[in-house]
Amino acid sequence: MSFEKCQRINSLMSSFDKAWFIAGGWAIDLYIGKETREHKDIEIAVFRKDHLYLKDYLREWEFNKVIKGHFHTWGSEFLELPVHEIHASNMLNGDKIEILLNETKDNDWIFRRDSRISYPLNSVWSFTKKGIPYLNPEIVLLYKAKNTREKDHQDFMTIKDYLDNEKKKWLRYVLELHEPEHKWLQFLF
Repeated sequence: MSFEKCQRINSLMSSFDKAWFIAGGWAIDLYIGKETREHKDIEIAVFRKDHLYLKDYLREWEFNKVIKGHFHTWGSEFLELPVHEIHASNMLNGDKIEILLNETKDNDWIFRRDSRISYPLNSVWSFTKKGIPYLNPEIVLLYKAKNTREKDHQDFMTIKDYLDNEKKKWLRYVLELHEPEHKWLQFLF
């Protein structure tokens, strides 16, 4: 597959000088190298410390922050937890992007739902051969473990055999810590 949506986002973000990466189901497919299911939307992730830069970078776009499941216009204030989701719309061409804010501390990525879980910052994302950045699959799956939907389970079953031992070991450890009864644990040996 061509990953056309991902390539368009990569082009859009080509001059953004902060870290960003494709997240969600598209990140799983980018890791595998083929589109495995239909995707209704596209998510990117940025570090919280950089979200005001992103808003300035996409200054032609309209932004909404999500608070308790409801959309609210986002002015220019720095967004603090628990706000972690932003929706951006390009009013000229109709493009839409969901933006997920990720936490950092020093040189680590921190899981917003459980601060005991971290990952070295420089190991959070990878690039496809065409240069598209994506959130590494073990982190995507950790996010998908809460309130697992059918598409999340499908993503896990699709990618579990592509994960190397190190990724499986880390995912198992953090699931045991955060979601100790999760059904995916039986597959992570």
